Amino acid sequence: MTLNVGAVAPDLETRDMFEQPVSLAALRGRPVLLSFMRYASCPMCNLRVRQLALAHESLAREGLVILVVFQSSAERMRQYVGRQDAPFALIPDPQMIAYHAFHVETGWLGLLAPSNAVNAIRAFSKGFRPGHVDGPVDRLPADFLIDRDGRIGIAFYARAAGEHLPLEAVTTWLERNRPTASSVQTA
Repeated sequence: MTLNVGAVAPDLETRDMFEQPVSLAALRGRPVLLSFMRYASCPMCNLRVRQLALAHESLAREGLVILVVFQSSAERMRQYVGRQDAPFALIPDPQMIAYHAFHVETGWLGLLAPSNAVNAIRAFSKGFRPGHVDGPVDRLPADFLIDRDGRIGIAFYARAAGEHLPLEAVTTWLERNRPTASSVQTA
């Protein structure tokens, strides 16, 4: 089962890897990119965090809040992905509560997808190396764009372990969902 566009996003009340509170309900009124990764030492996931960090400034100008969830503990996240000093919340979910709420899947075919080789080489070329695996090794990423009303605007469930919603799709969605002067006045 997957979440559909237009559905209200499940509530997410948690803490990031530095124990700061994170709440989707508190972010109403702002668009959110909620990205589910695999484990903290996954080279392809670390490459995606790097891509998001590099795009963060321009995305933040559009009002976008980025939240990134890993199936690892906060300690493991600080050891691996935390070295990137990302300008957005990195959220540990070792019990996979958020993964279940958003129906983020696993699948061996996605782990064995040929496209993973290209993505792994890209990650290795940027210095990201595999390490300890936390949780299911066959976890597949997922990305959700959540609108200002807390509804899912895009639900992207990856078919390969190195696949994510393209950043171009994020910027296009933001442009299409930019508040107009009349919507700001009536709010």
